[in-house]
Amino acid sequence: MIQSMTGYGKSVLQLPTKKISIELKSLNSKSLDLNARMPSMYRAKELEIRKRIAKNLIRGKVDFSLYVEITGEDTSSKINKTVVNEYIKQLRDVVDGDSTELLKMAIRLPDAVTTERDDIDEEEWTQIADGINKAISKIVAYRKDEGATLKQDFKDRVTSLKRLLQEVITMDPDRIDGVRARLERGISDIKEKVDENRFEQELVYYIEKFDITEEKVRLDNHLDYFMKALNSDDSNGKKLGFISQEIGREINTIGSKSNYAPMQKLVVQMKDELEKIKEQLLNVL
Repeated sequence: MIQSMTGYGKSVLQLPTKKISIELKSLNSKSLDLNARMPSMYRAKELEIRKRIAKNLIRGKVDFSLYVEITGEDTSSKINKTVVNEYIKQLRDVVDGDSTELLKMAIRLPDAVTTERDDIDEEEWTQIADGINKAISKIVAYRKDEGATLKQDFKDRVTSLKRLLQEVITMDPDRIDGVRARLERGISDIKEKVDENRFEQELVYYIEKFDITEEKVRLDNHLDYFMKALNSDDSNGKKLGFISQEIGREINTIGSKSNYAPMQKLVVQMKDELEKIKEQLLNVL
């Protein structure tokens, strides 16, 4: 089943002293482009997080965010009382002032406030890892829903291409008859006698140059192969892109060989359908 590269997933954890929000957003990209934002205390787990995301999302421009909101009394910033008291003592030797004013000055000086970097608690990390897995599951589900919409659009457009190809096949005999008639009319206008056998040989050669039998067969096969790949268990946008390029080559060759206005109109419609397929394929995983 195909997946879109566009998706969103979020999970929220409520721990005893903090609330953790985990978000994943993705857009289309030729490869995996992962941007991770998280508090510094969780950076030790960044490589593990990246591997977990890469394994499941595979491709796309992905933004991962881990937000922490302190909800309890716990805080990593502490006032260094010994340092602050020493600053106040020294300030009293320099300036006169009440204790409040001296404290305001002291608290701004270096090392007055320290930030403790706690090691990650493994039990807490287990819960966070589970939250990451839930966010990944949600974004994958989102991508699959988007993929189902894309799949239906591809089916409709391939059906349209099949219909247009059938119209090409149906009108092809009339096109060849028209080519023959134009050549015969051109010879008769010259009002000169020609070698009938030689003329017939040249006519066959000329008509063979405009023959599109192989192109019609190959185009039909490419459309069938596209549908087979579309219905496969995996999602391979690059493979579908390669097939669409082959479809485009056959359509272009039919257009260049047709030399017949009604058929060229069908070719224009086919190119329009294929272009819409290619645009949508840019977003397929």
